[in-house]
Amino acid sequence: MPPPFSWIVAIARFLYEFIVGDDWTVAAAIAIGLILSAVLNVNHIAAWWLIPVIVVVMLGISLRRASPR
Repeated sequence: MPPPFSWIVAIARFLYEFIVGDDWTVAAAIAIGLILSAVLNVNHIAAWWLIPVIVVVMLGISLRRASPR
């Protein structure tokens, strides 16, 4: 790859690893929550509570999957 594009690829790889990381389901749930929050806000419905609820629920799900049985 030419040098100008190598840093763009490096940043894209870093962002993918940072955001998605080991568990893509958490990243997908947060993305869906952000979209749903935006839709609710466009319709003048307060949605400030949605993202914290999704984060807590997904944290519990992630910890349950990661803990030994």
